[in-house]
Amino acid sequence: MISLVIISGRSGSGKSTALHVLEDLGFYCIDNLPVSLLPPLIERIGESHPEHKIAVSIDARNVATDLAKFASIIDQIDRERVSLKIVYLDSANETLVKRFSETRRKHPLSSDERGLSESLELETKLLDPITSVADLTIDTTNLSIHELRDTVKVRVAGSDHEFALLFQSFAFKGGVPIDADMVFDVRCLPNPHWVPSLRALTGLEQPVIDFLQSEDEVGQMIDDISGFLERWLPRFEANNRSYMTIAIGCTGGQHRSVYISQCLFERFSPQWKNVQIRHREIAQIPAHQEYLDLSH
Repeated sequence: MISLVIISGRSGSGKSTALHVLEDLGFYCIDNLPVSLLPPLIERIGESHPEHKIAVSIDARNVATDLAKFASIIDQIDRERVSLKIVYLDSANETLVKRFSETRRKHPLSSDERGLSESLELETKLLDPITSVADLTIDTTNLSIHELRDTVKVRVAGSDHEFALLFQSFAFKGGVPIDADMVFDVRCLPNPHWVPSLRALTGLEQPVIDFLQSEDEVGQMIDDISGFLERWLPRFEANNRSYMTIAIGCTGGQHRSVYISQCLFERFSPQWKNVQIRHREIAQIPAHQEYLDLSH
């Protein structure tokens, strides 16, 4: 069976990086393939390499009428011969503008009459037919290039064929992560923000840890989330899922969500081979640092 990965997304979101990762993993990669050539490409490769791995990048430089027909063109692919995964990468507008400013690159849709912001808006509309049918959306706003590479290896290519579990803390005021598979809201718990001596600290620092560990309902919340995940994660893995992102959110993404994500990370690391942790709103600190004491 042919394995086909379609990479799409707005300019500056990391499509080239994703394609390079897949190329390193043995995929035959094509950048900016016209949508209408997908069926004949598969037919041609399938004749000589029926088990080939293909990755193609499709962006807004395509013919607009072809992009509008994306869903119908995809329907022409024989799913008994082709394993298809459609991946859409995106970032916040502010991040994309910053990336273009830093690299001094010109947006492919910009012109004398159309600036960067207008080009991004147009690109969003042109790619909507792909967005609406994507199997996986990856938000690269807060990802470093190394984190994006690791994400593509695990979530797109299924590197090492092992189930990957990611715990991510976030702030609801910044929006729910678009690539979250499960979201848990912990804003009902006591908030260290209202303790002046704890306000500037994070859920990775001992005074905040001590405060939250002293609250019975915090421990109950962790136990309830853990029990739910322990029961259902094996079901997802058995259903051929290669990854799950568990997002834990509080108001500011600094105290409660960070602490609980770390606790879950510590609890599930012995149970699963590939468990990762990411704190969206704060600088990443390695989970194994000695001053962290997350035991109950």
